Amino acid sequence: MKKISSEEFRNISCDAKVMEEDKFGKKVLLLSDGTYLKLFRIKRLLSSARIYSYAKRFANNAKRLTQLGIPTVKIKDLYRIPHLSRTAVHYYPLEGVTLRSLPNTLSKDTAEKLGRFIGELHDKGIYFRSLHLGNIVITPYGQMGLIDISDVSFHYSSLSKRKRLRNFHHTFHPEDTMAITPNFDSFLGAYTQTNDLYKEIRSLWRTTNRTS
Repeated sequence: MKKISSEEFRNISCDAKVMEEDKFGKKVLLLSDGTYLKLFRIKRLLSSARIYSYAKRFANNAKRLTQLGIPTVKIKDLYRIPHLSRTAVHYYPLEGVTLRSLPNTLSKDTAEKLGRFIGELHDKGIYFRSLHLGNIVITPYGQMGLIDISDVSFHYSSLSKRKRLRNFHHTFHPEDTMAITPNFDSFLGAYTQTNDLYKEIRSLWRTTNRTS
């Protein structure tokens, strides 16, 4: 991880567009060359993030996803920024658009692709807590991939039924249910043919839609 000074940070972030921020400051910057800088706050003096930074975790997740054949961002560099009490990951974006940004509801074909994609993630032991349509990209080549991958975890075997159902709680985000609803059967059929899992996911879907 490269330590950079305040002057070096100003040079890197010159003319950057702020894409995300909170009360503590800037979180994601779009740089003038089209790359992104994601900043992670070190919250406490005694913090595990000082040993294994969130930036490094993000970069390792990108590497592991790529090894498993899942399209994602490409890491350019890692920075430690002492004057901001931040670490940062500098990366090339995944080309494409998020499913949430599509203008209409998901088509039958896209819904099926989404079901197969999530099935692939779960079969490969990939648990992504933020697995919603805003973090799933469809590339110009018709593949699906992941962005904002800080909270991905990897398991040695395919996910258990309990883990799969828990993950769908995040996928069935209120902002996304209307996009999936018209072709939900196609989505679910592409995800699984296992009867008991099929029924439980459908039940979860109904519950989510009643409460959203």
